[in-house]
Amino acid sequence: MKLKLDGWDLGITFSACHFLPGHDKCNRLHGHNYRAEVTVAGSKLDDSGMLVDFGWLKQICQRVVEELDHSLLNEHPFFQQNNPTAENISHYLYTEIAERLNDTEVSLEAVRVWESATSSATYRED
Repeated sequence: MKLKLDGWDLGITFSACHFLPGHDKCNRLHGHNYRAEVTVAGSKLDDSGMLVDFGWLKQICQRVVEELDHSLLNEHPFFQQNNPTAENISHYLYTEIAERLNDTEVSLEAVRVWESATSSATYRED
């Protein structure tokens, strides 16, 4: 049996600026207030009936986004090789959060990054 907790909005937010070389409009420096959602899965609940403690998962996620908060994303090593699009930001967050969950009973299924109220991208490894 696989338990899946879909699209948790744990209040994972950060503000950052970026520019997208080669894009007509977004090639100029601009910023966003990003929000991230995570989806995790596991095979069993713990003794208290939870798949994962929200607070513990939020701490892991916050540690990952701290280094992006109030930064120019283009200067981050990952984004020097990958344009800092919502798609690549969700990929980066997925990789970093998954690494920190590696030795636990839960696995990361997806990370969705919102750069505005109407624009988001989701990364998952299928």
